[in-house]
Amino acid sequence: MGSAEEAAWLTTKPLDSIPGVPDYGFRLKLDHEFKETCQPFSRPRIHQMYGFVGMGVRYAHLWLKKYRAKKKLFIDNFNLCPWRPIYGAPLGGIGCGTIGRGYKGEFCRFQMVPGMYHYHVIESNQFLVCIRRNNQTVYQQVLSPHKPKQRSLKTWKWQFPGKQASYHALYPRSWTVYEIPEQKIRLVCRQISPVFPHDYKDTSLPVGVFVWDVENYGTESVEVSITFTFKNGQGDSSDLEGGVWNEPFEHTDNDDDSCRVHGVMIHQQLNHMPCTYAVAAKVEDKVDVSWKVAFNLGWVKETEELWDDLAADGQLNSTRESSRRSHRGEEFACAVCAQTRVDAGQSSQVKFSLTWDMPLIHFGSRENTYARRYTRYFGHKGDASPRLASYALSQYPVWESKIDEWQKPILESSRLPTWYKSALFNELYFVSDGGTVWVDAVTEGHGDAKDSNVSPVVKEYGKFAYLEGHEYRMYNTYDVHHYASFALVMLWPKLQESLQYDIADAIGREQPLKVKYCMSGAWHVSKASDCVPHDVGDPDDEPWSRMNAYVIHPTQEWKDLNTKFVLQVYRDYILLDSKEYLYDMYPRAKVVMEHSLRWDTDNDGIIDNAGFADQTYDAWTVTGASAYCGGMWLAALKMFSEMAKVLGHQADFNKFNGILEQAKASYVDKLWNGRYYNYDSSTNAHHDSIHADQLAGYWFLKASSIPDDTVFKKEHVLSALEMIFQCNVMPFQNGTMGAINGMRPNGQKDLTSIQSEEFWTGVTYSVGAIMLQVGLIEKGWQTAYGSYHTCYERYGLAFQTPEAYFDNRQYRSLGYMRPLSIWAMQHAIEQFQPQLLE
Repeated sequence: MGSAEEAAWLTTKPLDSIPGVPDYGFRLKLDHEFKETCQPFSRPRIHQMYGFVGMGVRYAHLWLKKYRAKKKLFIDNFNLCPWRPIYGAPLGGIGCGTIGRGYKGEFCRFQMVPGMYHYHVIESNQFLVCIRRNNQTVYQQVLSPHKPKQRSLKTWKWQFPGKQASYHALYPRSWTVYEIPEQKIRLVCRQISPVFPHDYKDTSLPVGVFVWDVENYGTESVEVSITFTFKNGQGDSSDLEGGVWNEPFEHTDNDDDSCRVHGVMIHQQLNHMPCTYAVAAKVEDKVDVSWKVAFNLGWVKETEELWDDLAADGQLNSTRESSRRSHRGEEFACAVCAQTRVDAGQSSQVKFSLTWDMPLIHFGSRENTYARRYTRYFGHKGDASPRLASYALSQYPVWESKIDEWQKPILESSRLPTWYKSALFNELYFVSDGGTVWVDAVTEGHGDAKDSNVSPVVKEYGKFAYLEGHEYRMYNTYDVHHYASFALVMLWPKLQESLQYDIADAIGREQPLKVKYCMSGAWHVSKASDCVPHDVGDPDDEPWSRMNAYVIHPTQEWKDLNTKFVLQVYRDYILLDSKEYLYDMYPRAKVVMEHSLRWDTDNDGIIDNAGFADQTYDAWTVTGASAYCGGMWLAALKMFSEMAKVLGHQADFNKFNGILEQAKASYVDKLWNGRYYNYDSSTNAHHDSIHADQLAGYWFLKASSIPDDTVFKKEHVLSALEMIFQCNVMPFQNGTMGAINGMRPNGQKDLTSIQSEEFWTGVTYSVGAIMLQVGLIEKGWQTAYGSYHTCYERYGLAFQTPEAYFDNRQYRSLGYMRPLSIWAMQHAIEQFQPQLLE
């Protein structure tokens, strides 16, 4: 290992100090440009394409059918997201919709319609600064380094010098520091979203807060105004449909009489769902708030008037009247200005909120209406914007205190690498920005309120769902959630429980509708009974009601879904210490274990893969006993036996513990080659490939406090990890790309499939977690650093971490769930390496 690379992953040195900004996180100058261009994965190698010709034809037919119905296929390979290395920390709580922001200040990714993304930079959504001395405006600027394309905005002064500003993200907060040396002014904008552990109220709120610190290091007093401009819509053609109207408001928080806000609401419809955006500022001593109710972005005169109005006295000419309704083709924006006086050598603050009240939602089929979780506290009548704004500006100090309390022990540890501190928190963006929905299952007349079979956990904490990925539009994809679930069970365990109750309920259900699967062309039921669903549905259809949006393979034959349910149930039981949860889950766990036994085709105790891609690696065929599925089956046998023992089901314990003893011997006989576990037990050319994920079963056993050597021999585990490190990690960029999925024993990449030669971000983090579990600390850091380095530092894929990337600057599936597995590393640290938190 070279010294430069070693320093990169090992260092715990803080970033250069910036006033008001934490010492760790993701940091860039606003003029930063990523030099390594990337592109979406385009096509397999020629020899990999042979098995996909039929699938390609059937996929194209299905895509065309959806297109004609004005729908989008759950994976749209004809319209992949292009490389846009612009993103920063998103705004918003969990399950209420999110608004993405770029590191240069762009409002650029909207997920307001559940699970559906709009990727547009909205140029008019900006912060403006006006500086006045001696009753004269001496400086006025849009705080953006960009130059606008929209004609009406060109009358404003743009192109703030990017070298004079820096961006810093440590989710759920970010900081942007603007230096204006010619005016001896520093501005620090702190963006806050209410996301912190073990909270099930404020974390659901559709709000973001912007706190501006204005520092005057000059020798005379100044007046500084910050103006927040925002328009209707989400950047697509629906913004021009008309019917939008703006309304001014003021409100005082019921619990904090000192928190008075003024602002403007934008009333509109998004995909036939009422939504109200609201921009507000807090009225305080030495802070004057003014506003412009509406200005038409299509008229140069109106945008110019706003700019000139601000320049005249640093304030806006406020009115109390609402605007007219917009006509088709018009876009309405509003502006809220907060002005403060700052004496020489002093600082002041101005505070803004951005809220969106979209209480009742439906999915693409429009069959059911759901109330978002936050409506339990703010109502579902669509009139919550003033209360949300004042509540956010009153409570954000409490949120920040809880965020600090949560993050401080990790950030202050001198033994954790700098990059890890950034990655651990910043990857959590996906919990809110993963197309996430969190609906209140007890709001009368909506969702599941009248369903007496809903579990008490779901009734109390609601129903939760997040996408497999921004481009892979399936909710709660279970084979992938398995990796990400550590983040939920550690931070919001009731959401993990709620999700598990939904999955448990789905196990016994059958969807008799026949589906033609793209890979084989065969027809099967879309969801068979007595097995775990692949996903709970497509947001463009009707999730929870119609499961398994995935139609590439018939997933009732997947060998990892059932075992992953059992592994999660027992892991959750250990972490939650809830015997009631285990009691509720046990019948379903037994059903899927019994169902899985039919896949043991040779009665050796191990379930067998069927010769196609019947597991999460859905383009990489596997035959017979396999290290991945077989290892998780061994873990499931052990964990289910432990469940039976805890609950007193002796007959079940005897049966499955007996199978385990047989399976352990067969697993070693068929797969252990003296150095690692072979990919599978077939005679295929790739049967002895080195699979980075071969210890997935051991990972969950260890995380669930199952002693070593009860299932897997410790020396086998250590040997396999050493092989993975030397063969799958170190050959690529001197060990700074992560773990490639498959390597041949001769040191060449396994080119069997596109997935065998991919680096999976989430798997790399999970392999790092296993290494930390067993004490291979330096190897664990080195392995996991590759994912962070490649995505954040090389490819510019921050806050859109993909499922996979290649060593040729291609990536696949942006904004993916699996990288949340980095929280398994934190779990491993807390459970097995607590000295690293010193």
